[in-house]
Amino acid sequence: MTVSIVLFTSDLRLHDHPPLRAALDGADAVVPLFVRDGAVADAGFTAPNRMAFLADCLADLDAGLRERGGRLVVRSGDVAAEVAKAAVETDAADVHIAAGVSAYAHRREERLRTALEADGRRLHVHEAVITALAPGAVTPAASDHFAVFTPYHRQWERQPLRDALAAPRTVRVPDGVGSEEVPSRAEVSAVSEGLARGGETEARKRLTAWLRDGIGAYEERHDDLPGDATSRLSPHLHFGTLSPVELVHRARGAGGPGAEAFVRQVAWRDFHHQVLAARPDASAADYRTRHDRWRPESEAADDIEAWREGKTGYPVVDAAMRQLRHEGWMHNRGRLLTASFLAKTLYVDWRVGARHFLDLLVDGDVANNQLNWQWMAGTGTDSRPNRVLNPVTQARRYDPDGAYVRRWVPELAGIAGREVHEPWKLRGLDRAACDYPDPIVELSEGLARFKRARGLD
Repeated sequence: MTVSIVLFTSDLRLHDHPPLRAALDGADAVVPLFVRDGAVADAGFTAPNRMAFLADCLADLDAGLRERGGRLVVRSGDVAAEVAKAAVETDAADVHIAAGVSAYAHRREERLRTALEADGRRLHVHEAVITALAPGAVTPAASDHFAVFTPYHRQWERQPLRDALAAPRTVRVPDGVGSEEVPSRAEVSAVSEGLARGGETEARKRLTAWLRDGIGAYEERHDDLPGDATSRLSPHLHFGTLSPVELVHRARGAGGPGAEAFVRQVAWRDFHHQVLAARPDASAADYRTRHDRWRPESEAADDIEAWREGKTGYPVVDAAMRQLRHEGWMHNRGRLLTASFLAKTLYVDWRVGARHFLDLLVDGDVANNQLNWQWMAGTGTDSRPNRVLNPVTQARRYDPDGAYVRRWVPELAGIAGREVHEPWKLRGLDRAACDYPDPIVELSEGLARFKRARGLD
């Protein structure tokens, strides 16, 4: 009996899974393997919200495999060593994996290839599994990647996508392959109270509901903070419980301006992945340095803590930060506002904010989190690196009646209408009744400091 191994990483699904399909087509039996990677914990990426969501995803993947006659094999330790061990145990000749883009993913692939080839086995790396297009699928004439989104998007739109694959009907797993227990969310502590459920079953329900009820209005409503009119599919894209290829096909099938705007966001995700694939150090270093002299963390400690806790005195910023803590997720407009406030109004190093987001975001990954933070800090791919978002102006535009603020900042629930965005302007008993801090910085002061630091004054 011939055996292949499928190593699941950020592709925890059965629908549209090229590595699994190739393994099933090339062998009599398959070992669906997930390794709880010690290096991920050592690097500090085992945030509770993502570990809880991951547990949901693995349990659902195991259930889906069992429905098809198989099961998920879970091991812990060094990925290359555990895969090589499983290959020896089952006499598997081939291992299939989805291509990653981070520096760690590249190192993992090389270590796997070396370990397997030393024993006469083969590693097959499949592109366009974690992204809709492979990072190198479109490149400009004079570079290995696009540094600006608009020309990238024009090229991206013209590229044909591979067909989405159906989930397999049956999966045969060799007898006697040892496995740890599939992890459970209940084993994880310090999880955000409002964290959503993970898993492919949940992802597909959300996708169906989104295509039916949400995508048509996406173009007009994607910045609507109180309306919560985004898909909330980002955690499922991050963990791969939903295929970006299938997502684009089905969104385009729905058609209309909303679908076009939504597919553009998928292209943004691919754009960041191709930047990181070409410039792995952008996960920690400025993609385009502005020679910033960021305030030392020790000097800015009180401001940073107020930002983290949602107590800056700017209601829309605080609402978004409290949503993050409660749900492990934040509305995209909120991400832009809170990032601009920390990096430009408070003039704190973007890496401080990116680290806090990765501590809490269920959809936090290196490509999207770090490069979106750099975009907002002006050290990334933004063609207007010195733009500063005014939180009051933004709140009036995207939360005009203050419903989003009142939802997440209950101290201000008694303030009606647009006045909720500037509670420091209340007078007398009205102000005294609000147990809410004054702004930690005047917006004009923050803007002047930023301009001085960037040499713009």
